[in-house]
Amino acid sequence: MKIYLATGNKNKKREMSEILSEHTIVTPSDEGIDFNPIENGTSFFENSLIKAKALFEIVKCPVIADDSGICVDALNGRPGIFSARYAGPDFPEGMPDSSKIPQEKQNEFLINQLNDELKNTKKDFSIFLNGPRSAHYTCSMVLYLGKHRFFISQNTMEGAIIESIEDSRGTGGFGYDPIFFLPNLGKTAAELTADEKNAISHRGKSTRALVTIINNLKKIENS
Repeated sequence: MKIYLATGNKNKKREMSEILSEHTIVTPSDEGIDFNPIENGTSFFENSLIKAKALFEIVKCPVIADDSGICVDALNGRPGIFSARYAGPDFPEGMPDSSKIPQEKQNEFLINQLNDELKNTKKDFSIFLNGPRSAHYTCSMVLYLGKHRFFISQNTMEGAIIESIEDSRGTGGFGYDPIFFLPNLGKTAAELTADEKNAISHRGKSTRALVTIINNLKKIENS
């Protein structure tokens, strides 16, 4: 079945295509569709719904949209929904001119901001799942079939932020993966194979939660 993915991120398309290998995943750019909705929601879910509705209005076919990001517990969940635009503590919601700084610089900024916070605060970090450096990826995913028929799945991948940019490891994945450490595996997310990451990732879990619905749609389409 053909499913539109409301993103311009090639890495997201690759991961979704791996997880939904029985289906054809198409992005707007694949078909020359101009797609750049204003993501002005206040949560991952709101932004994913904005994207899903916007693309559905164009293609009138099943659409999957997700909004995802990294949330650092000691930073009160920042950068969160601004993960893609994050430009350090001075510009936590992105640069004034909307330009994107290199990912490597984003990673370094986030480590340094967390280190500064841990030095200068007396917060009780024992409540965090993975200690003072605890963090998680969140993915809120929407399968959109129309205004009155859509399905939502939201999941996390739990881990911690490494202590120094020099400790970055791995060449797989994308985004903050080289600085996102998984204590149970002793690896960063960027050191995982595609299959390993998809098995435990926020996006993998959210997608699998919608697979039954997607497969039922395929049966209807083929009947």
